[in-house]
Amino acid sequence: MAWFILIVSGLFESVWAVALSLSHGFARLVPSLVFLVACAISMSGLAFAMRTLPVGTSYAVWAGVGALLYSFLTGAEPVSLLKVVFAAMIVGGIVGLKLV
Repeated sequence: MAWFILIVSGLFESVWAVALSLSHGFARLVPSLVFLVACAISMSGLAFAMRTLPVGTSYAVWAGVGALLYSFLTGAEPVSLLKVVFAAMIVGGIVGLKLV
């Protein structure tokens, strides 16, 4: 369950990062509210996952999921099958490290 919550909170990490940018320094109400809600969800999920997962592993997965999602969705980085496979290998490697 901790892994699932960690992945979901990583997705919310990209949401709050984009909302923060769109808020123009908290000058716009809706993006500012989205930022606050997404940040609370993201940080709560990260904190929950770190109850059972190591800090380094948790943070790496959380930040990596958010960065990949943002890059792929904004078109900053083109999505390809190999990139998705290699990203999955990173997550799989981290899970493997946790298991051993």
